[in-house]
Amino acid sequence: MSNTAEEARVGSTLIVHASIVTANQVIENGWIWMREGRIERIGLAEDALPDTADALNRIDAEGGWVIPGFVDVHVHGGAGHDFMDADQAGLDAIARFHASHGTTSLLATSLTASREELTEVLRRVGDYRSRPMPYAQIVGVHFEGPFISEKWKGAQNPDYILPLQKEWLLEWVREFPGLIKLQTLSPESEGALDYIELLVENGIVPSCGHTDATYDEVIAAADRGLRHAVHTFNAMKPLHHREPGTVGAVLTDDRIAAEVISDGHHVHAGAIKLITRAKGPDKVILVTDAMAAAGMPDGDDYDLGGLPVVMKCGVARLKESGNLAGSTLTMIGAFQHMVRAVGVSVEDASKMASGNPARQIGIDAFAGTLAAGKRADVLLLDSSLELKQVWVGGAAHSAE
Repeated sequence: MSNTAEEARVGSTLIVHASIVTANQVIENGWIWMREGRIERIGLAEDALPDTADALNRIDAEGGWVIPGFVDVHVHGGAGHDFMDADQAGLDAIARFHASHGTTSLLATSLTASREELTEVLRRVGDYRSRPMPYAQIVGVHFEGPFISEKWKGAQNPDYILPLQKEWLLEWVREFPGLIKLQTLSPESEGALDYIELLVENGIVPSCGHTDATYDEVIAAADRGLRHAVHTFNAMKPLHHREPGTVGAVLTDDRIAAEVISDGHHVHAGAIKLITRAKGPDKVILVTDAMAAAGMPDGDDYDLGGLPVVMKCGVARLKESGNLAGSTLTMIGAFQHMVRAVGVSVEDASKMASGNPARQIGIDAFAGTLAAGKRADVLLLDSSLELKQVWVGGAAHSAE
């Protein structure tokens, strides 16, 4: 099935003979009925099917999995486009690409940039959201920076790193209320604790990342409302047995949810096991951190925030320093890596890829889990976890 508007229309669909992952259980040999963009009902094999079953688009899962659509709270782009400069066609291309790999909701994530560029991201995303979104739903913006540590800049452009600017935030929330869902900063920065409180007051989740914060500085930030850590282990003060650092605080403070880039390159599977054991299945969030090169061929003509990037064998690195430059990961790839390489259950991987991020950014009332009445953001996987079909608000899209 192609992603044309006609073939992605919302209909009435019944999937049978599936292992269905809900918020609280796995329903073996169950069925799920989607109608008019919502989940109408989920049932057991022995439950009576809908009376209108003969008129439905009926799909036999053949023992495969039905799980909620993925929610990616940290993604910079894909299909050759970046949220920093994508127009409407570019935003469609990014959303279409990630939808084809199971993402049904995402946060348009910025890079460290000028005030004007960041404001323009908000304007373009806000305009895009004012129209029907035919692919993955862009539910808000994640500002990654620019108030970060130059020591741990990673692939961020150091030309735009600067101290915290409260007036920028106040202008953004006044002009674009509710659009910013998450902001990443270094909590050791001067004025960071007051800034974190300001984020919380405005309904924005404060996140630590690209930071040299000590253990005590992160705990102090959590006391003021810090609740998130971007790409745990990457671009942050590492764990040491006498100074646990940012990593130690993230792993041990139950108030902080830990992102992880589960691609086999950014974090070793053994270290991901450490994250999952320290945080438990309810406090790990899978992200792609995908850049424009996601879904594109290898080459040396990419960039990230104006910095030249080389992609080889699907791994993107800054041309000058060799630092990892975001990723080319998809959410289905992250999910599969968690199950196959890290060894978590399908149910727990689903929480990490869907339920946890939805709850973290406050969209769990309609997304992130499968339940009657929720938006029909649904994925069909075969028994080997290969993605077979995607529904966004009940509209069918092909999987790649």
